[in-house]
Amino acid sequence: MVLPVSEREYMNVAGITGPLIIVEGVKGVGYGELVEIRTPSGEIRIGQTLEVDEDKAVVQVFEGTTGLSQRNMRTVFLGKTLEIPVHREMLGRIFDGLGRPIDGAPQVVSEIMRDVNGLPINPYSREYPRDFIQTGISAIDGMNTLIRGQKLPVFSGSGMPHNRIAAQIARQAKILTSEEEFTVVFAAMGVKFDVAWFFINSLEESGVLDNSAIFLSLANSPSIERIITPRAALTLAEHLAYDLEMHVLVILTDMTNYCESLRELSSSRGEIPSRKGYPGYLYSDLASIYERSGRIRGRRGSITQIPILTMPSDDISHPVPDLTGYITEGQIVLERELFNRGIYPPIAGLPSLSRLMKDGIGEGRTRKDHAGLAAQLFACYAKVKRIRSLAAIVGEEELSKMDKLYLHFGRSFEEEYLSQGYDENRDIETTLSIGWKMLSFLPEEELYRISRDDIQRYYIPDKSGD
Repeated sequence: MVLPVSEREYMNVAGITGPLIIVEGVKGVGYGELVEIRTPSGEIRIGQTLEVDEDKAVVQVFEGTTGLSQRNMRTVFLGKTLEIPVHREMLGRIFDGLGRPIDGAPQVVSEIMRDVNGLPINPYSREYPRDFIQTGISAIDGMNTLIRGQKLPVFSGSGMPHNRIAAQIARQAKILTSEEEFTVVFAAMGVKFDVAWFFINSLEESGVLDNSAIFLSLANSPSIERIITPRAALTLAEHLAYDLEMHVLVILTDMTNYCESLRELSSSRGEIPSRKGYPGYLYSDLASIYERSGRIRGRRGSITQIPILTMPSDDISHPVPDLTGYITEGQIVLERELFNRGIYPPIAGLPSLSRLMKDGIGEGRTRKDHAGLAAQLFACYAKVKRIRSLAAIVGEEELSKMDKLYLHFGRSFEEEYLSQGYDENRDIETTLSIGWKMLSFLPEEELYRISRDDIQRYYIPDKSGD
């Protein structure tokens, strides 16, 4: 058989190292090029070119190299990058990390094939994110608002309920000021089977699965598949958003597993490590994923991203959360102390931040008093933290009457405002009302971040402690 010019077949495999094979004598091979590995038995495996050096190419095999031999193995370079079919019928389906169905249904047939690496968006063509997304979680909607087109990561720790929070957001999220169809694309990397099953069941029981697409790369999947998974999910999301004009919420978990796979591949290739063994290009690699979100001028659809990452030893200065914070527009931080006290969701009141919140709330979007109320809640809770530190030294009985009022506010804030049920879906009016109830425990003169008009309209001082 005579191969086309775009396909070059080689039999001189110089070595096999872990999931990598080294092919010698190659010509015209490009970085990221798709490769077929063919064995004498007729088995075909797929790989991707990771490195090209003169006449040598390093290929990562998606299915792994177990059972492969250097003898009689042929490699065919296909002259193209990895592409997946994209179609609306992919909603309601479950795929592996490479976009292949694993739900027992046939492969989606589509005339549209898209490169999983996507295309960069011209910064001038981007439209500034402004529309409020209601998640039904007060700690997010009231104080760390998610905006349509934003990338807002969740920083968690081992054993924390980040998966439950992600599933709750996927079930409850909706846009109040827009009529575009809302859908969810969920990608899991390196997760255990029980975690994957939890997400599938949660979306299925709530009826959200019919309007969602799930990409799963389990813990036993090859490292290269985990690296492809978020890109395959975002490729479908881009088709839904920019071709079919939907609003797409993309949830990516766990980005720390993704980065571990990137470190593993970097080590296999013999690259010089950077911080904690991660490759020096970790920042740009993460940016290539996070920046595939937003809105494009003239297009009604949009992509909003919620990447979830676990911080080793709850260390927020670890390279993965540290670099993620530079690229994204804020973070939702889960607090171990709140979690240990049984508060769900244990979203930290002070380290959490949404940098785009100010542009998506207020009159005509949520409510006129929203910004002032959120600022006042932040200020009061910060004072609670300082008073608790003082009480730990001198004892609570030595505190002033005002300090004790703030401690009462802090307990109520955590137990009534931050805490809510897993199935509790609060609308923004309810969230704001609870916020004003919390401020009612404090005297009016302490509300220095709220306008006089809003105080007169919403503030009702609590008389129970008099």
